[in-house]
Amino acid sequence: MSKKNGIDAFSRRAFLRSAATFGAVAVAGAASAQDALNEIINSPRRGSWDDQFDAKGASRTATTVVSNTPVFGPETIAHVQQAIFDYQNIVSQGGWPSVQTSVKLELGVTDPSVQQLRQRLMVSGDLPRSAGISSSFDSYVEGAVKRFQARHGLPADGVIGEYTLKAINVDANTRLGQLQTNLVRLQSMSGDLGRRYVMVNIPAAYIEAVENGRVALRHTAIVGKIDRQSPILNSKIYEVILNPYWTAPRSIIQKDIMPLMRKDPTYLARNSIRLFDGSGGEVSPETVDWNAEKAPNLMFRQDPGKINAMSSTKINFHNEHQVYMHDTPQQGLFNKLMRFESSGCVRVQNVRDLSTWLLKETPGWSRQQIEATIKTGVNTPITLAEEVPVFFTYITAWSAKDGVVQFRDDIYQRDGATELALQTPYGVEQSPGSVDQDALPQ
Repeated sequence: MSKKNGIDAFSRRAFLRSAATFGAVAVAGAASAQDALNEIINSPRRGSWDDQFDAKGASRTATTVVSNTPVFGPETIAHVQQAIFDYQNIVSQGGWPSVQTSVKLELGVTDPSVQQLRQRLMVSGDLPRSAGISSSFDSYVEGAVKRFQARHGLPADGVIGEYTLKAINVDANTRLGQLQTNLVRLQSMSGDLGRRYVMVNIPAAYIEAVENGRVALRHTAIVGKIDRQSPILNSKIYEVILNPYWTAPRSIIQKDIMPLMRKDPTYLARNSIRLFDGSGGEVSPETVDWNAEKAPNLMFRQDPGKINAMSSTKINFHNEHQVYMHDTPQQGLFNKLMRFESSGCVRVQNVRDLSTWLLKETPGWSRQQIEATIKTGVNTPITLAEEVPVFFTYITAWSAKDGVVQFRDDIYQRDGATELALQTPYGVEQSPGSVDQDALPQ
């Protein structure tokens, strides 16, 4: 962990140095900025939007961004180095224009700001220069916006909304510094990571299951909120628990369950939480003084089931932070853009697919057996035949294939530039809670 913290500190210093260096380059290139954009500005002028339909627009949408090349693939560092070279050229030529608009930009709109948008997308390679310059938001622009959104982890709807506009208006010099910062992080993870491994990219809030150098599975995730961060760690997954119990930490019992029981004496029963003493005997909630200053010295354990805080599955790996990956009964959270809602643990969408992949080399645990066991509701810990490496990482910029450069928000503010931080207070707890508070049954 100390090594990782050192890397982050170095990354911030490296970013600030690069910002200063390339800031000077940008100043020097400002005089030639107009020259650099002349080719774009003087591109063929286009007419009204309905005369411009891009029949091959799908080639520039989100589909071209998807790849089975892992973030930690053997070619990633070379791709990022090439991206840095490309962005150095963009910066030295004056960068790209910002887009200022007072209207919602989407297919069919005609507005002078679309010219700025076209120029912006051309410089970053999302829109071919043959599309020309006009004030019309046609299907060429829509396809380019979708490609841009997919590269930045945004919903690829082709509409310039609040978050898309903010991402578009991050200047090229800042993006260059972000790439340089993340090159250091990627280099720290170079080498043989194993035949099979799991990578959790915290800023992207997603998971890759990698096998033989290719992404076998990708999963949407929910990771730690800004002030309850998921830790950076390297470990090994050793166990999958089907129908897990959830045991409440002492802090949750004191701060949350005690007040809830004072308000609603049925809370424990409704959430299938039972009390046990030190010798394993069950204790009736009616015998507990819920108005006492201190919580009782009892174990609060939630039975397996659909309302269990971890739902069907818990995935354990060795770590000092007491975090793990798990299922959730709140599946709607995976549809959110800002998936930074946990208190350190990682919730996994379609977790049974990941469990099947993890257990496929453990005899007796086919997908059918996993599903049948979950249906029984019986707590079933399964030790993996071979432990699988897992990496919790913090990568906000990378390029893994075909010059497609990916960027994500700097949700934990580790990249050294305020423009890259999450531009919303969403996910910030006003009052600090327990490390496992996201698991508290509702």
